[in-house]
Amino acid sequence: MAQCRTAGIRVIMITGDYPATALAIAGQAQLGAGEMGQILTGDAMAVMSDAELQARMNTVSVCARIAPEQKLRIVQALKANGEIVAMTGDGVNDAPALKAAHVGVAMGGRGTDVAREASSLVLLDDNFASIVRAVRLGRRIFDNLRKSMSYILAVHVPIAGAALLPVLLGWPVLLFPLHIAFLELVIDPACSMVFENEPSELDVMQRAPRDVNTPLFGGMTLVLALLQGLGVLVVVMGAYAWGTTWLTETAARAFAFTTLVSANLALIFSNRSRTGSLLASLRVPNRTLWIVIGVTLGVLGLVLYLPWLTRLFFFAPLSAPDLLTASALGLLSVFWFETIKLSRRLSQRRSR
Repeated sequence: MAQCRTAGIRVIMITGDYPATALAIAGQAQLGAGEMGQILTGDAMAVMSDAELQARMNTVSVCARIAPEQKLRIVQALKANGEIVAMTGDGVNDAPALKAAHVGVAMGGRGTDVAREASSLVLLDDNFASIVRAVRLGRRIFDNLRKSMSYILAVHVPIAGAALLPVLLGWPVLLFPLHIAFLELVIDPACSMVFENEPSELDVMQRAPRDVNTPLFGGMTLVLALLQGLGVLVVVMGAYAWGTTWLTETAARAFAFTTLVSANLALIFSNRSRTGSLLASLRVPNRTLWIVIGVTLGVLGLVLYLPWLTRLFFFAPLSAPDLLTASALGLLSVFWFETIKLSRRLSQRRSR
């Protein structure tokens, strides 16, 4: 119940038991029920109009001596108030309310076949805590999908720009098809495995429920992803232009490509949390992430320093200072986004 309250989820007990019994159980469950007079009874509900019931349901936490057909009225009243309603039940008489709710949740152990057929979900253990765990999991999945999509968009902006801009500006070609294939071998596992295995954020059950009309990916999330990508593109192109002033064409290409790869990895870390810092994300366990990072850095080392691979990629080996400089530039390309997240954290602390 405490997790539900912090997550902005309101829990209402609907029972056929007597008010005194319902109030005692609500107290043990820490439902937050008040005095006996604050309980809505079936007799009181029977004389209420739909408008009166809607107003009453804004404050009621316990409904006692409720007839089966009245459960449907309660669900309809909550929906009329703009609430997203999940209804639990196990009996045949619960089926209309389960069907009318946005999410019907039937008991899999003691529930009837009719209740299970009318529901969207079936609890195998008949445990309310399983619903709370499902909410946490759902929020984690939503977060990770949004993180993955932000990363996908952000990382493809510099790839597309680095492939097109040198040609348009009359510079030597920076990215060949083999380079893009290399980058995609990093991007695909990051999207499909790394972000999928990200644990829940610490505040996942301290947020208010999101608006159901909010798109999965859009608005400010889309804008920030584009800005991340543009920031990386500016740094990569700057690194390429700078590298051509003192390096050969192949070495400058290797320098800019190393900057792009390190920026790619920095984007993964930066998008692991919507508010946490990049350094803090290093402490969050994710074995798949470190496997992807290790393989990427290992293959990059082979591409830069294994002669036949270096020639295949039209590269030249980089000296240690140049390698460190390119890596540092890639990390710095997401620095501005980290400052935005820092300002968010500070504003959240002030609001708390």
